[in-house]
Amino acid sequence: MKLAFANVLLVMCLVLSSSWFEVSMASSSGFCDTKCEQRCSKASIQDRCLKFCGICCDKCKCVPSGTYGNKHECPCYRDLKNSKGKIKCP
Repeated sequence: MKLAFANVLLVMCLVLSSSWFEVSMASSSGFCDTKCEQRCSKASIQDRCLKFCGICCDKCKCVPSGTYGNKHECPCYRDLKNSKGKIKCP
């Protein structure tokens, strides 16, 4: 009973919070290029950041806003892992 209530509460929180954030949805590779350039603009290793951001954007069809953080805006982007189980997307 408590678990079901917790699940309902979690779903409600996710639905409400998702309406507060702009999620960038990709429609073409030009979108990914533009969004990844913004995302990686302050990265110390730009080519690597752009490469992995592009891979993640192509797969997830979204890129979180800003140059760092905000990964809650795109759960797919946030949850992608490399072969070693570490975070893949910048």
